[in-house]
Amino acid sequence: MEKGQTKQGVENLYFYLFERALHPELFRIDRVHRVEQRRYTAEIWIIGLAHAVTLTYNNQCFTELVAAESELLPKGGLVSSFRFRGERDHSQKFGESVHYMMSSQVERMTANLFPSSHRDLVAHSQKRGLFVSFPDSPGDVLAPFTYLDYEAREQEFHVHAYHAFSDELTLLKTQSIFEIGPPSPVLT
Repeated sequence: MEKGQTKQGVENLYFYLFERALHPELFRIDRVHRVEQRRYTAEIWIIGLAHAVTLTYNNQCFTELVAAESELLPKGGLVSSFRFRGERDHSQKFGESVHYMMSSQVERMTANLFPSSHRDLVAHSQKRGLFVSFPDSPGDVLAPFTYLDYEAREQEFHVHAYHAFSDELTLLKTQSIFEIGPPSPVLT
């Protein structure tokens, strides 16, 4: 399955939340980054103008997927899904131990505003995070891109994702937080 092809439009993207890991063979993965904390691990995949974030905690897996709709995606473990439109918030609790929150915004810009926003995000990506550009031709100044920035805390994993659809002068922005339950008491 060729998920994340850069010719897709923002109107074709969906949010998916799974209570499971997804198999990497379902995607064309452009970049992988693994984060290991004392209490959890997280793996970030850039898959074209889309992404997946999988967090593992206490033998449980939770996956946020931003991708085009596909019949190849598993139905088992799917907790929630919706098409991106305007602004939207989503919150999901998994027992007493994990709370997931996500906010998204599809931001359509003018031809004057998009280049400066594009430049600012590209510049910021040089300092931190994961960035993949998908130029149609060499020297493509406003090439579509995916940029994910993250912050790993002891009890939280934050992800800010930006998908730039240059042909549409549109940014899809998501902010996600995986909150992990309180730490186990220290025995003395």
